[in-house]
Amino acid sequence: MDWLELLKLFIGFFVANVLGYGGGPASIPLMYREVVTNYEWSTAAEFSNILALGNALPGPIATKIAAYVGYDVGGVVGTIVALIATIVPSAVALIVLLKVLRKHRQSNVVKGIGLLVQPVIAIMMLVLTWEMGQSSIESIGWLQSILIAAVAFWAMQMKKIHPAIVMIAAFAYGGIVLPYI
Repeated sequence: MDWLELLKLFIGFFVANVLGYGGGPASIPLMYREVVTNYEWSTAAEFSNILALGNALPGPIATKIAAYVGYDVGGVVGTIVALIATIVPSAVALIVLLKVLRKHRQSNVVKGIGLLVQPVIAIMMLVLTWEMGQSSIESIGWLQSILIAAVAFWAMQMKKIHPAIVMIAAFAYGGIVLPYI
């Protein structure tokens, strides 16, 4: 394993997680940019699979993506480097910010920061959804993509089925049905 590749792995996940204000959902588009666009460690379709697998497992999504990509890029050492880059900045920032927030919790500035960042996170998730949707359409076509999205929406919003169960059903559909279509 090349030390330069490990450094890139650290930088990629460090940047994504330091700038990912709001937790996992906010850092996913940033990870996508680092993993797929900047360093080309995976394709958009592979990242979609990593994200789906990570969402199906318990625990924070950012650490699961880091562990998967880190292992893919650099084995066990790559996993450790990616996880350190993902976890340590958040832990240090949490400790520092908790002290600051505790002192200024009633400040309008602190309240405003949280409210103003939410639309940015929503747009980042929308852009990621668009890019992943394009990847899906390219690989399985419009009809299958729309059908799967509609069924997933119906199951989660109308029937209140847990997202993990919907994703397992989508995995099963993709593994059992799609290869024969």
